[in-house]
Amino acid sequence: MLLQFRGESDGNYYGKQRYNGYEYAAPQNQDYGGAAAAYGALGMGHQLMGCIYRALSKLFLRRSYSSFSSHPLRVCVVGSGPAGFYTAEKMLKAHQNAEVDIVDRLPTPFGLVRSGVAPDHPETKIVTNQFSRVAHNDRFSYIGNVTLGSSISLSELRDLYHVVVLAYGAESDRAFGVPGEGLSGIHSAREFVWWYNGHPDCSNLAPDLKSSDTAVVLGQGNVALDVARLLLRPTMELATTDIASSALAALNESSIRKVYLVGRRGPVQAACTAKELREILGIKDLYIHIRNVDLLTTSSDEEEMKSSRIRRRVYELLSKAASSETSGPSPGQRELHFVFFRKPDKFVESDEKSGHVAGVQLEKTVLREDEGTGIQTAVGTGQFDELSCGLVLKSIGYKSVPVDGLPFDHHKGIVPNAMGRVLSDNAEDTIQFERGLYVSGWLKRGPTGIVATNLYCAEETVASITEDVKKGDIISTNTLARPGKNGLLHVLDNRNVKVVPFSSWEKIDNEEKRLGSLVGKPREKLRSWNELLRVAMS
Repeated sequence: MLLQFRGESDGNYYGKQRYNGYEYAAPQNQDYGGAAAAYGALGMGHQLMGCIYRALSKLFLRRSYSSFSSHPLRVCVVGSGPAGFYTAEKMLKAHQNAEVDIVDRLPTPFGLVRSGVAPDHPETKIVTNQFSRVAHNDRFSYIGNVTLGSSISLSELRDLYHVVVLAYGAESDRAFGVPGEGLSGIHSAREFVWWYNGHPDCSNLAPDLKSSDTAVVLGQGNVALDVARLLLRPTMELATTDIASSALAALNESSIRKVYLVGRRGPVQAACTAKELREILGIKDLYIHIRNVDLLTTSSDEEEMKSSRIRRRVYELLSKAASSETSGPSPGQRELHFVFFRKPDKFVESDEKSGHVAGVQLEKTVLREDEGTGIQTAVGTGQFDELSCGLVLKSIGYKSVPVDGLPFDHHKGIVPNAMGRVLSDNAEDTIQFERGLYVSGWLKRGPTGIVATNLYCAEETVASITEDVKKGDIISTNTLARPGKNGLLHVLDNRNVKVVPFSSWEKIDNEEKRLGSLVGKPREKLRSWNELLRVAMS
């Protein structure tokens, strides 16, 4: 199969090269075809011709790379979360001539480290110190409060920079698509997490923590455990974290005493890690209920646990918690119920409060092994039961959103790519890469992994960029003149976009720390766009 790069401005086609098992097109700025033909006419074998071709190719690569390496390699990374900062860091180390700008729609950097990590996990946020050191590199710029698509288009960025790396993550949510999903009182876990972390997009969210003593969390991954833990943990233990003060006050007045964690499959397939599970099981004075019948395993379950140490450890923790269960909760005791083999069939509307959720109708499931993949999937049985509640949090996965001019796989929720190189959707008989366009992080692989996973993801993307630069696929005589940051700032200034540089973020940072010191917290986050921009522009 022939792979080609789609040129942006020079339109050159390329001679064949091999990469990762594919045959693709490398720049053909010099004609070695005549030499190869001459040797072929002399009857030389394919092996010798291959050696000659590789030697000439290496000569060309050295010439082309050395010719352009003295010129700045202008790189724009869209998204300032871990994927974005790790990509910037690796680019700066790999290319001494690189100038790297990170663009983000928020005036605050660090993505989900700031808005997604639970406030009672401060150790995970220490990585921002590393990212701040990157931000102080002379060849780096942070350009905040700039939205891809409205402030600047992707095609404009590609004209301004040699390389554009999209690392803006996943800021939308998957849906169940069942009746009643639009009722009030139902939120995505992402919205709830953004609310208690002080994200400006969710500053006005008002989750109903008062009308019922019961909340249902749909999903059993780490994010589901995070939101359940925040609902059940004593607020006095959260008071010294960086949780948003409005969220802390609401949780302090919360009527919720019972949380149901609902999963489609069984305890062996629970998507959480042992560390997160151990933490929620360790909450003081918490009654935990797990049905013993749900802990029965099949031969397929045993095979899964043999091949996955994580799944076996999670199962063992759940089994131990079930064996330690008392006869029932004591008066006023908070409760955590693990519900397995159930999926939502519909959300039930309240009779007393029109338009508000009052419960979830759940369909019982059984596991069926897919003959092709061997994966056990949940299949409905047509039997139903119902959980009454006043709050539902859906934790079934984040979803990336496309932008104009970007190939996008709507089913997988990612940008089609090969090791970070964006695949063109305009190709017919050949696979083509979009010249100078790359992805990293969740947009590249889907919303999986931990913060450190983005490091390896970024390394792979940067390795692809480095190889393409050395091959001459990025900078050529036709693409030297890319204005980079200066050109971007000129465009944004003409559009009256209020840019927030890293120095202005540091004003926000200092103000939040000052406000936090007044109430015994590491920081008190500014939660509205107006507040953030007012301090940034001061």
